[in-house]
Order: sequence, then C-alpha cells, then structure tokens
Amino acid sequence: MAKKTVVIGFLGSQLDAGQGAGRWEKWRPTVSLGQHEDKLIHRIELLHSPQHKRLAERVMEDLGAVSPDTEVQLIEMALVDPWDFGEVYAALYDWVKAYPFKPEQEQYWAHITTGTHVVQICMFLLVEAGFIPGVLLQTSPPRKQTHENPGSLTLIDLDLSRYDVLAQRFEQEHRDAQAFLKSGIPTRNKRFNALIDEIERVAVRSTAPILLTGPTGAGKSHLARRMYELKKARHQVQGPFVEVNCATLKGDGAASTLFGHKKGAFTGAVIDRSGLLRTAHEGVLFLDEIGELGMDEQAMLLKAVEEKRFYPVGSDKEVASDFQLIAGTNRDLRLDVAAGRFREDLYARVNIWSYELPGLSGRTEDIEPNVDHLLAKSGAEVGRAVRFNAEAKAMYMRFAQSSEAAWLGNFRDLTASVTRMATLAEGGRITTDLVAAELQRLRWMWHRAGSGRDASADVVDLGQWIEPESLAEMDLFDRLQLQAVVGVCLSAKSLSDAGRRLFDRSREQRSAINDADRLRKYLARFGLSWQALVKA
Repeated sequence: MAKKTVVIGFLGSQLDAGQGAGRWEKWRPTVSLGQHEDKLIHRIELLHSPQHKRLAERVMEDLGAVSPDTEVQLIEMALVDPWDFGEVYAALYDWVKAYPFKPEQEQYWAHITTGTHVVQICMFLLVEAGFIPGVLLQTSPPRKQTHENPGSLTLIDLDLSRYDVLAQRFEQEHRDAQAFLKSGIPTRNKRFNALIDEIERVAVRSTAPILLTGPTGAGKSHLARRMYELKKARHQVQGPFVEVNCATLKGDGAASTLFGHKKGAFTGAVIDRSGLLRTAHEGVLFLDEIGELGMDEQAMLLKAVEEKRFYPVGSDKEVASDFQLIAGTNRDLRLDVAAGRFREDLYARVNIWSYELPGLSGRTEDIEPNVDHLLAKSGAEVGRAVRFNAEAKAMYMRFAQSSEAAWLGNFRDLTASVTRMATLAEGGRITTDLVAAELQRLRWMWHRAGSGRDASADVVDLGQWIEPESLAEMDLFDRLQLQAVVGVCLSAKSLSDAGRRLFDRSREQRSAINDADRLRKYLARFGLSWQALVKA
C-alpha cells in the first residue's frame, strides 16, 4: 500500500495573498501544491499566525476547489517576531515534537518556499536533524503565471549519499585531509594509511583525548601538530597548539609549569604564573612522554581533563581552561599502570582514542616516498634541486629497507641522513660514493648506539621463566631459537615492535599482518607471555 503524502509548511502572507477572481492568475505557492495532477497530496499542515487566519481560510477554500481530495489542517502559531531565530526554532521544535508522525504510513514534505528566511532555515534544520522524518519541498513559479500552470515542484533529500557530486566533493575533502596529516607524502604502508584514515575522522569529529604511542622519532609530535592545524582550518579550535615534553618536568617546577602558581606559593615564586594548561585554552595541549609525569601531576591533570578546572599551585581558587588533550608516549602505559607508576583512572581517560605509530623499520615501503619528500624539502631550503643518481638511489634503498638498517632514531635518523647527503651533493647530484660514505656512517652510529643495549646479542637465561624440568625436555634447536626470540623481546619497546623485527620478511607476503599475535602465539607454546618477560 502506497504511503500518503503530507506537506508541512507556513502560509505565505505575501505570496499566498490575493482577492477576487484575479487571484487565480497569480502563482500562489501553497495553492499550487494542489494543482499538480501527477502528485496527489493527501494532507497539508498549514501553519499561520493569528493575524492571517482569514487568508489561511481562503487558501484552504481554494485548495479544496483545485484538489478536493487534499485535506487542509490550519494550525495557528503565534510568533511575536518571525525573524527571531530562537523564538521561531523553539515554536517549531515544540510543535514537531508533539506531532504524531507515522513514517510507516505517511511520507512528509517540508515546504520551504513560504515563510521568512528564518522560518525556512529552521525547517531545514529540523529535517536535517531528523525531527521531521522527511524531505524538503521547494516550489517555483512558472515563467508565465496562469491558472493552468502550477510551476515546478522539487524534492530535496538531505541524505547526501544520494547525491554523487556532493559525495565526491566530501570524499575529496576527506582525501585532502588525509594527505595533510601525512604532509603530502604518498605513503604506501596499508596499516599506516588505515591508521591515518581513522585519525583524520576522529580529529575533525571528536574533542576527546587522543593517545599516540610508538617509539621515539616515529612522528607523534609532528602528527599532533598536523591534527591541530587540521582542526584550526575547520574552525574547530581558536586557541594555540601548546607542546611540552613531560620528561623535562622535574621536581617542584613540574606542577607550576603545567598548572601555574600563585605568587609566594614557594621560594622563587615572585609573580603569578598562568601555566601551560591555561595557555592552551580553546586550543590543543600535546603532552609528549606523558608517562614521565609524577603521581601528583597525574592527579591534577585528571581533574583538569574531566572538569576543565583545576587549582594552580598555592591557590585556593579554581581556574578554568577548555582544551583538547593529545598525549604521546614511547612506553606501554598498561605496564606502568600494573606497576603502579601511572594512574589507572588517568590512563582510562586519555585512552579513549589510542593509536600506535609504527617505527620506520615497520614501514620500509614508506622509506622511498619519505626520502623523496625530504630531498624536495632540502632542495627548497638550500635553493637548488638535489637528486640521486639512479645507481646511488638503488644502493641507498637496498640498505634502507634491509634488516641491517636499524633506524634506531626512526624518522629523525632518516631526516638527518638525507640532510647530510643533500648538503654534500656536488652539483645537486648524490653519487654512489656519497651514499657509501653515508651508509658507513649509519652503521657506525647504530653499532655504537646499540652496543650494550641489544639483549639479543647476549645468551638469555631461559631459567628465569621456564622450570628446569621443562628446559631439560626441550630440543637444542627449540632452546636456541627461543633464546634468540626472548632476546629480541627484551630489547624491543613493545610486543608489536618485537614482532616486526622477528617476522621482517614473511610479514611482507601476508595480506593481513599481525606480528604481535604471531609472536604471542609462539611464546604461548612455551608457557611464556610478553608481560612475564618484561616484568622479570
């Protein structure tokens, strides 16, 4: 059974007016609704002001003449000022909330041709929000206004997915935002691209705290700033981007730096200090290495994030600051919570949106586009184009994407490496000799940095985790392999980091990559877990 059509609209005090027989030679938008022979309207809910009651009755009579099957219900709505947005929206909202909509039996058209511009905007908003479960109706007069020509009638569905052109525009905006977050670098790593895709949506839709994890140099600070710039471009923040490395906040000055202090609060507090949280008002506060905060500062931060209010040091009067928090850490805060080093309630609050940024060794396919980006950037800074010879680039990329390249400093190491080669390139050409010297420098640097730190280089005593009876029953092959795996785990920053290093070749052939799960299952064969290893 076809649904009945119901139109909701305001009487046009000017457009619908007219007296005598001459009124039929004039196009009247409400009356024209009943003149479309191909579109039967079953009911019209005609809203009008008390002073226009007589006009509303005449329009109802004329509609009865042109469309006897159309029922017209006159609804009086008193508006002191039909141009006052608050008054109009409140009156319409109250009427709509009380109206007995039956969407399973009726379809609703909100007529936006008549009424003040404020009325039309309010009707649009009520349809967009779903309070009126229907579509917009727009009528237009014919070129020659006659009784026989009712003009045109257009339905506008605010479900944008129905409009290919608009959908394409929104999709392009989405892609542009993703490219902005990636600094325009055409990254190839599927997992990283999927991560940026979600971060882009969260950045423009949410003001909840965001936690960025990953090794030092993975780009947490850079991504946080790009998220802020994206939000600012969308007019979602007005305040500044405030960044602080919590590892630099030590002793009594930590709370003062973040929350401010009152004059005389402690020795040396000769003037009031506002603190970085108040500086970030209506902006974004990026707390890098949040796991380094002391327990007192963690408690104060929790209150500030939840209530947007806090006490400066030495003050008995609260101050307010409305900021969005982005936190960064290269530690596994879950372990810090378990060890009592990080507040569980604060972790729950900042972990609403959590993203792990992979290190460079976990994104080897992205090294080449990043090298190209860094070369273009270096060329712009020095005022000359810098390029690799074909052989030199192939030589550099073979090393950069191999297991030999540790990239301990991640993108900091890569940036420094490209900068050195670009600076030394004669005539703007990076040769194989220059690459060979750079690779020697990187090997030397990583060897020194890794000496004494790589637990995988030492023989691991499995007896710390496995009973002697179980060890005695293990084949030498399994024991040696397990020692090597545990050694890598002990030197890694996370389970995912260890998995990427251990499965550095086979992971590239998999459609779905889950290094952490593969490593977790391997350790479970021997009754081990990541948590047990790192706690020892």
